[in-house]
Amino acid sequence: MRRLPLLLIASLVAGCQAPLPAVDPQMAWIEFSTPSPGGKLLMAERLDNQRLRDGRFFQVTPGSHELRVRFDFEVFGGGGSLLTGPVERLCYLTIRYDHFEAGQRYLLEGRSLAFTPSARLYNARREIVAEDREFNCII
Repeated sequence: MRRLPLLLIASLVAGCQAPLPAVDPQMAWIEFSTPSPGGKLLMAERLDNQRLRDGRFFQVTPGSHELRVRFDFEVFGGGGSLLTGPVERLCYLTIRYDHFEAGQRYLLEGRSLAFTPSARLYNARREIVAEDREFNCII
């Protein structure tokens, strides 16, 4: 009887660790990074206002696209006291870029400065090509 729950848990964990799909040379590939110390999670949420199934990356056709990501991060010293533990923030950031190129890799970086999130999109030469134009924090 105990084997069934363990088998279900093992299959769920294995499903979460599926390999990334092959990079399509006809598409642009966008990876994620959270270099700020409090950055915990950056996930793809929507592409051109369509919800995505896999939040680990974006793969888009050449041209113009609107990317929406979920960014979870911690702010230390929240609540007006430096002794207070970290405060978790959950925000959604929207970035629009009009010049995605087929076969190119991009990097979307989520950052935070205190309670304010931001995101930057870099091309392969590490040049900033777009920044978030709006954000909405739930927590």
